[in-house]
Formats: sequence, C-alpha cells, structure tokens
Amino acid sequence: MRILIADDHTLFRDSLRSLLEARDQEVVGEADNGAAAIKLAWDLKPDLVLMDLLMPEMDGLEATKRLVAELPEVKVVILTASEEDAHLFEAIKSGAKGYLTKNLESDQFFTLLDGVGRGEPALSAVLARKLLEEFARPRAAKDFDPDALTGREQDVLELMVEGTTSNRELAESLGVTENTVKFHVRNILDKLHLHNRAQVVGYALRHHMVEPGDDSEPSA
Repeated sequence: MRILIADDHTLFRDSLRSLLEARDQEVVGEADNGAAAIKLAWDLKPDLVLMDLLMPEMDGLEATKRLVAELPEVKVVILTASEEDAHLFEAIKSGAKGYLTKNLESDQFFTLLDGVGRGEPALSAVLARKLLEEFARPRAAKDFDPDALTGREQDVLELMVEGTTSNRELAESLGVTENTVKFHVRNILDKLHLHNRAQVVGYALRHHMVEPGDDSEPSA
C-alpha cells in the first residue's frame, strides 16, 4: 500500500516510516498536522492515511471527516496514543476505517493493516467489542443544541430548508466547492444524528431551527 503518515511528532514519524518500509510498505509522504495531511492526500492520492488524533492547526478527527468527504477512495486509519472510548467512537463515526493504538505489538499492527487492504476494519478485538456495545446501546431522546452548528453549517441548513439540496446548487449559492458542501452536510448529519438530507429538512422544520426572513414569501 501507498501510505501517508500524519503525526506531529517527528521521531515517531521517522520510526514508523522505518518500520513500514522494513515490511515493504511504501511511505509516500508525511504531515505534521491535519491540514497538511489533507493537502498531501490530494497531491499524492495514497491508499491509506495513518492519522494521529491530537495535532496542531487541525486535529485528526476533523481531518478524517474532510478526507472521507473529499477523497472517499483514500482510507483513513487512526493511529494514536489515546485509548479513550469517546475518541474511538467519534473516529469511527467520522469515517475512519480503523483505530489503532501506539502500544500495539508490531505483528498485530501489520496484521490489522493488511486487513485494511482487503476491506476489513483495523480494530483489535477489545475495541471492536467496545464499538458493538456502544452502537447497540439504546439512545435516549435528547434536545439538540442549535449552537452546536457553525455559522456556515447554519447557512447550509437554511438553504436546504428553502429547497436547495443538491451539492452543486449549494456550492454555487455559498461560493464554495462541492467538496466543502459535502463536508458541511456530513457534519450536520452527524450533529443531528440523522441519516439523510430529507430527515434534516424535516427535523429543522419541526424544531424551528430555521426562521423565515421578514421579506420571505412562501413558495408556490
């Protein structure tokens, strides 16, 4: 596989590169933050990004969401020192194909990495069990905090409620790229815990998340 490493610790990147190349894996680039990882992924089109979570400028979770939306053919696997369940759950919900901790034995690391190439999730048995338990747990209904949406996400939501739902039309209305629109829509879906745009529009109307403008007229 052609691999991009994203980690803000130079010594760790050097050690990981050496380990991967010793196992005949091709390391095509290195990034020290999430924003740099996205740029390099666009330039290099790796098969896999090994993504740290806690990095400056843009963290691994945000970078993973962006990469999944913009370059879905590039697989992202989190490689982190964090063993917090919340990080695991958010990483998988963000679209990561796996979650590996830096204390893994090298043989297990490469076994799981090889599985990614076959379309298998890179998860230890312990983490896979945690995920199953988390996603099987019934969710209590909760009120959504509208402040959780960013200003641009609110703009996207308002346009969707008004009937502008295609990525192209949303991008033209906002003056951004379609990939940026996909990123914002994915965030809205994640924050509202919904599955598609029709559900988003219905939810926004039911909960009065979008206020009509003073000069707005009902559409025919």
